[in-house]
Amino acid sequence: MINTFAVSHYRSLRQIVSPLTELNVVTGPNGSGKSNLYKSLRLLADTARGNLIASLAQEGGLDHTFWAGPDTLTRGMREGSVPIQGGPRRRSPRLRLGFVGETFGYAISLGMPSPQGFASYQEPSLFQLDPEIKRECIWAGEVYRPSNCLVDRQGSTVKIRQGRQWRVYDAHLDPRDSILSEISDPVAVPEVHAVRQAVRGWRFYDQFRSDAHAPVRTPQIGTRTPVLDHDGHGLVAALRTIHEIGDRQALHAAIEDAFPGARLGVEADGGNRFLLRFQQEGLLRPLNQAELSDGTLRYLLLVAALLTPRPPSLMVLNEPETSLHPDLLPALGRLIVRASRETQVWVVSHAPRLVAALERDAQCNAIALEKTLGESAIVDQGMLDAPPWHWAD
Repeated sequence: MINTFAVSHYRSLRQIVSPLTELNVVTGPNGSGKSNLYKSLRLLADTARGNLIASLAQEGGLDHTFWAGPDTLTRGMREGSVPIQGGPRRRSPRLRLGFVGETFGYAISLGMPSPQGFASYQEPSLFQLDPEIKRECIWAGEVYRPSNCLVDRQGSTVKIRQGRQWRVYDAHLDPRDSILSEISDPVAVPEVHAVRQAVRGWRFYDQFRSDAHAPVRTPQIGTRTPVLDHDGHGLVAALRTIHEIGDRQALHAAIEDAFPGARLGVEADGGNRFLLRFQQEGLLRPLNQAELSDGTLRYLLLVAALLTPRPPSLMVLNEPETSLHPDLLPALGRLIVRASRETQVWVVSHAPRLVAALERDAQCNAIALEKTLGESAIVDQGMLDAPPWHWAD
């Protein structure tokens, strides 16, 4: 489980250090920074999949994701007695992401490449604005210190600790590649292997389609599906997998909670294409996936994701209330609470009924964001309330 998540100089998140528990819900008004917090966590996950640079490019490039305000917001600026103004930067800006888990902590720092000269016979590269990884560290314990650092990557050089000494493991790592995607030696560097496997196991659900042309509405050839894919097109097979090898009782309880009297079934045609059979009270025949409303179909997608027979270490739901009728939100909240007993859950939501249902659980960690002078911050979090955190660079 992640105990702390930290991000610095990413869009409106000048400096955020948030505690996490088994169940976390991020709330706040529109424009408060909820999406930025979610995106920063996805960027961190992309380091282990080798997609970090490509993901930053989709956002317009690293230089467009940096915090756009001054390095320091003084008391006078916050009170309005002094105009917002910046000064000369003491160092090049850095985008920093990190977390502390139960065993290891990890942090990465990205910046723009240093200007390089070219000989007269060389053609200048058109990729000079590709961001570089300036620093990566893995440490043991709650807070980074040089004394508990186990893996330290600076530029192209990766060092690993052996007793009280440091050994150079790789001196030529590409500055655009993370140690989590490039180093895969569980014997020589077990810390990198452990962190990579944990991060790669995170699941993000925010792209479910339920419109009339969504693939999920078309019968698919069924194969055992213990993990629902991110776009949900394997929904019917995932529901049947839960019925056969997962918690069948929880599946039917989740349907009954949201749609009293309803029954869920799956059939296969001659070509082994799976058809959903959703029998609702008062109807003479069951409905298939093409006939369901957007809200009903989306609720079933969330059921399949949350009741997975193979729970991840972290599941992130971005605005799961989209397309759902408000009356379904309490049932969804109870389903999310149940899932949090088996996997850590992070929910980003602006639906009061869903947030209220989650906050009824004693384990719920409510992270309310607000934005002042363009900077997002956690409401009522003072200096002594934030978890201890120290960046390596």
